[in-house]
Amino acid sequence: MADVRTQPHQLQVHPQRQHEGGVKTLLPQRGPSATQVLAVVTGIPVGGTLMILAGLTLAGSVIGLMVAFPLFVIFSPIIVPAAIAVGLAVMGFLASGAIGLTGLSSMSWVLNYLSRAKEAVPEQIDYAKRRMAGVAGYVGSKTKDVGQSIETKAHEVQIST
Repeated sequence: MADVRTQPHQLQVHPQRQHEGGVKTLLPQRGPSATQVLAVVTGIPVGGTLMILAGLTLAGSVIGLMVAFPLFVIFSPIIVPAAIAVGLAVMGFLASGAIGLTGLSSMSWVLNYLSRAKEAVPEQIDYAKRRMAGVAGYVGSKTKDVGQSIETKAHEVQIST
């Protein structure tokens, strides 16, 4: 058996990506791809425009609320009952729709159940007929057995008297 220390060993060295000073970096050494550059070039103006529009919308909403707030306070005796009436009307329409959908789905379920029951009824009738024939046969044989036992006892009573 050969000595392990005398056998040659192979050593593989894998270079690591290193930054100045020997620290491993997580970023690749090559630059961004063309797709990434195109995404940034188109994304920044579109995102900036949308942010400006969001700010303008927020400012307009705040200004409109500041202008309308005194009107809400002045007309609140009219606006609050009107809002309640409109809310109740909307809730009524929604409840009516929900009840109608529930009724339709219930009717659909009943019709499906009845159609499935019609398909199963002939099988159930055949099963009931077989059971009745079996019961009738059983009752007939029991009646015959009881009749024979009564006849036997009557014959025994006649013999003993």
